Amino acid sequence: MLRHGERLPSTRQLADQLGVSRGLVVSAYEQLLAEGYVVSTVGSGTRVASAFTGDDDQGSTEVLEVRPAPRIDFGYGIPDLRSFPTRDWVWALGDATKAVSAAALGDGTVEGDAHLREVLAGYHRRVRAGCADAANTVVVGGFRQGLNLVLAALVAHGITLIGLEDPGPRDHDQIARRQGMRVCGVAVDAEGVCVDGLRASGARAVLLTPAHQCPTGAVLSAARRQELVQWAHEVDGVILEDDYDAEFRYDRQPVGSLQGLAPDRVVALGSVSKTLAPALRIGWVFTPPRFRDAIRTEQHLTSRGVPQLDQLALARLIETGRFDRHLRRVRDRYRARRDALVLAVAESLEDATITGLDAGHHALLRLPTGVDEHQVVAMAADAGVAVRGLSDYRVVPDDDARIRDWPPALVIGFGNTTTDQIRGGIGLLAELVVAASG
Repeated sequence: MLRHGERLPSTRQLADQLGVSRGLVVSAYEQLLAEGYVVSTVGSGTRVASAFTGDDDQGSTEVLEVRPAPRIDFGYGIPDLRSFPTRDWVWALGDATKAVSAAALGDGTVEGDAHLREVLAGYHRRVRAGCADAANTVVVGGFRQGLNLVLAALVAHGITLIGLEDPGPRDHDQIARRQGMRVCGVAVDAEGVCVDGLRASGARAVLLTPAHQCPTGAVLSAARRQELVQWAHEVDGVILEDDYDAEFRYDRQPVGSLQGLAPDRVVALGSVSKTLAPALRIGWVFTPPRFRDAIRTEQHLTSRGVPQLDQLALARLIETGRFDRHLRRVRDRYRARRDALVLAVAESLEDATITGLDAGHHALLRLPTGVDEHQVVAMAADAGVAVRGLSDYRVVPDDDARIRDWPPALVIGFGNTTTDQIRGGIGLLAELVVAASG
């Protein structure tokens, strides 16, 4: 919103910015001048006029305080936005547009473009060792929409209690409750989710991040994977697999998808938010046949699906190898940033430990005992460093005794940073940790 006295661009500048004729801008300025919204003075240009609201107007306006963007953002789940393959995406959109038929420009099918579903299912089999097929694939508008559709389908099948990793991804408990489900937190340790706790909860569904647990970074062990599948068969249950950043594995090939172990018991959800950019809002659901129709019904009733041209472009990006090439390029960048993070912590925070480094672009920085996690986060924000504490990822309320099971820690996202920002940010956090020590 423009304030009084603020100078407007010249008619020529504004015409260039908007891509319209200068005469149109001149006409608009003349109309604003005639109606008293602007004033024009030779040598001073055109400016916004002072508001006149009568004798009672004191000329005061309420200004909302807005915190400036952080200098360093350790936010979780943000990929390297500067590395988005713009040229390849523009090419894929153009190629898809040239090849698309008039009929394909309609609403399309509820489950998504048939060709993209074939490509996604093939990618999942090739890269994630899954058992996906196009018939049981649904294209969705990102992970969260997919999760909402799946949860609604579970409720329709009489499954109303779901186990969530504790700590686990933020907001999943609220999303489940909005779909009419009850939630219970299931403990996580170095091997991933504790299946004994899941079994004791009475839940028939569980939502997991097995390849790189959010936020601890643990990888679900082979033994736990087998236990989990056995649990699902015992209770006639279902496993929801959030396969969000498995492609970014640094020590070896990515661990396989749970969906490949038990395709009749696992719903696998993925998206391009971590691999390309959140702005694309393209995701997918690989579902057992028994939930497919319910998911498709929810999709039909709640949205028109993902834009058709974007679906075709993503299919072209994957099938031509451009997507794999992009992943190889950014994987090297994330590895370098991870190494810079490890070195910075070793140099500045000798009493802290960092875990979850095998994959992804976030890690868990465990702070020394006695440090006030909330105080560190608050002071960091004031200093221009955005970071979240581990307590933000707990399923249980803050006043629950179990919140003390985990020591103070910070979730450090390094995907959308530079090595210089990592070194500077960790150095500053080290100073704040000293200040917040009990």
